Amino acid sequence: MKRYTTPAGPVDALAGVSLDVADGECVALVGESGSGKTTLLRCFNRLVEPDSGAIAVNDADVRRANEVELRRHIGYVMQEGGLMPHWTVRRNVELVPWLIGIPNADALVREAMALVGFTDGSFYGRYPRQLSGGQRQRVALARALAARPTVLLLDEPFGALDAITRADLQEMFMAVRKQRPVTCVLVTHDLFEAQRLADRIAVMRAGAIEQLAEPREIIGSPATTYVARLVEKAGLNRVDRHA
Repeated sequence: MKRYTTPAGPVDALAGVSLDVADGECVALVGESGSGKTTLLRCFNRLVEPDSGAIAVNDADVRRANEVELRRHIGYVMQEGGLMPHWTVRRNVELVPWLIGIPNADALVREAMALVGFTDGSFYGRYPRQLSGGQRQRVALARALAARPTVLLLDEPFGALDAITRADLQEMFMAVRKQRPVTCVLVTHDLFEAQRLADRIAVMRAGAIEQLAEPREIIGSPATTYVARLVEKAGLNRVDRHA
């Protein structure tokens, strides 16, 4: 549970949420603004501290872990990328391997950059301001993957991009998962994106999960009126995953 105090009174951002993500699985958290999806995501790396409940990553209680060390071992991609503007692409991507003290950081940088589609090294010396929005998000994903984390958290990583670039990065993300089957939690407001990228979808509303199921079941058999309305708004009358 997570409760915030607002001028209008207390608000439950999370209320009795229970979620298990299997090894190598991608679960998408979908819902309107204020549904609690980003709050839930950030509980996994302790950017948000819940008021009660238990959270485990790789069977370890995250609330017993040092939050700095925890975040160095969990990949995290936010909507705007969060790249250091005064650092080159190479230095941004090698940040976590360098912090952890991995000796072959350069090899890990090359590997991560190749995973996201940068294979020739021509981008290494550029700065974030010299990249397009889609390129920045590719670099942000490379940075999150560079230390080979077992868990990857993505907070609307493609939400600020135009439709064509967004589709390209969705394809890239699917390719990355085939080569590196990391456990993922993906926050998105776009049900179409969720059904395309995720193995299961958790539809959230008012801090709770309305339905948790595979995309086909969410779209074909909505459990609640709210879920049915989301499916209708998204125009999803058929499942088109990985198309």
